[in-house]
Amino acid sequence: MSFKYFLDMVSEDRPINSSSLTKFRRQRLKDMNLLDLLIEKTVESAIEKEIIQSLVLIVDATYTKVRYNQKTPQEILRNQSKQVRKVIYSIDDTMKEKFPKKPVEDTIEAAYTEDLVKIIEDKPKLVTYPKVKEPLNLLKETLDDDRHFIRESEDSDARVGHKSKNSSFFGYKTHLAMSDERIITGATITTGEKNDGKELKTLIEKSQKAGMVVESVVGDAAYSEKKYLLHKSTWYKARRKTQTGCTRDEKKRR
Repeated sequence: MSFKYFLDMVSEDRPINSSSLTKFRRQRLKDMNLLDLLIEKTVESAIEKEIIQSLVLIVDATYTKVRYNQKTPQEILRNQSKQVRKVIYSIDDTMKEKFPKKPVEDTIEAAYTEDLVKIIEDKPKLVTYPKVKEPLNLLKETLDDDRHFIRESEDSDARVGHKSKNSSFFGYKTHLAMSDERIITGATITTGEKNDGKELKTLIEKSQKAGMVVESVVGDAAYSEKKYLLHKSTWYKARRKTQTGCTRDEKKRR
């Protein structure tokens, strides 16, 4: 219901097919131009409606671990199918006798999951329960991912990155720029070992291309290259101008 409300749909409207969301989640970052286009349209709309008024850009990066060094495909399917069975048992305990025998070998976990899903979907009354439908859809999505991706043993594009001196991860980095109003104005995706500061120029350029006027940038020590640093007084003037429309010196002259 919350998704229908967000999409301005009434409760009786037929929702979009869940596979559309799965396909978008899987392919959304394949075409980076599409991601930039979506951000640009968002910023354009925010500026038009005067939601973005600041001249300050906030930059930061977050990491994404590769799925392959988390759990094996068999472990993921086993855990999710267990959750589905647990929910169904709480509704109809007799289903224990109708489900297929749980596999012993990891290699047949996917086949077991397919049989499990088929048996559950043959019981329309069970699928109508929201607490069954949600974990079941998640299980089906994971099974679909298994067919497409999870069988791969490694991700050749991922790299080891460091969150701190003693903490590392294996995966990617998402570098984001946003306005003071928390509207994302630019984004780049890199491998995990890339330095945050090296993406600053690109983030600023993308934000400006989207229509934002950038007067100053706020970031952590990762963006502290000398060429990017402002003198404290310069930053203060820029900040004052953002908040009041003029610097303190301009205000005195007026």
